[in-house]
Formats: sequence, structure tokens, C-alpha cells
Amino acid sequence: MKINDQGMLDKRNGRPFRILIVDDEENVRNVFRDFCQSSPLFEVTTASGGQQAIDMAIKNDVDIVTIDLVMPEVSGLEAIETIKREKPHLPMVIVTGNATENLIRQAGRLGGCRVMHKPVGLDEFVRELIDLADEKYGPSSQTA
Repeated sequence: MKINDQGMLDKRNGRPFRILIVDDEENVRNVFRDFCQSSPLFEVTTASGGQQAIDMAIKNDVDIVTIDLVMPEVSGLEAIETIKREKPHLPMVIVTGNATENLIRQAGRLGGCRVMHKPVGLDEFVRELIDLADEKYGPSSQTA
């Protein structure tokens, strides 16, 4: 399936989706950021930890947050809980490689979280963002 970037941007009056990518691994952040930025659909910012994610998600107008659960200092779970308290309808995608099923269930109970397990293919990552954006903000134009 090929995404019609221009059709989706037209429906948003030319405004790309603002994505916050949160992961304590710099390489992971950079790969996801660079791949997303290859499309005009996304404007990406990154955070390296839970506290930075909280600050950025609450202070900025973001459309979707992707977040790792297992991070030092402020965990992804703590960040999700704090962000959801302030912005309960903000869609979030958990992208994790080593979280336990119990931890994932706890995050899910906080509401509105989808889960992707590392390693995540880049196409799969972008497809998840687009599907979530369609669900939350209205369908995009798509062509086969």
C-alpha cells in the first residue's frame, strides 16, 4: 500500500503530523526520526528519556508519542502516566524490546497505547503511525 502524502496533507491543511519519539538509545531515536522525516507527513522531535518526554509532550503540540518503556531515571511507564494525566487523548505507541508482559499491561491500562516489539521494521513503524493518525485524526487518502 502506498500512502498518498499530498492527499493526507491536504486534509490537514498542509500541516504534518507532529511525532515525539522517545527512546534512551540514540541510534534507535535517530533511525526512526530519519525514516519518518523522509515523508512530508511527519515533523519529528525526539527525547532521550522519560522526564524530557513529559516536558516536551505537555509543553508542545504533538499528535503522537512513541515511547520505550524501559529507560533509566524516569521510566516510560511513569512518563505515560504523567502525560496521560495532562493529555488523556494523546495517542501513544509503546516501542519496546525488553519490557515484561506485566509492564506492557500496566501501560495499556493507562489508556490509548499500542505496542510494538523491537526489532521494529521501519515500514511497520511508519504504517503504525499512519494507522493511528487515521484513527485519531481522520482517514488519509490511500492508493493501492
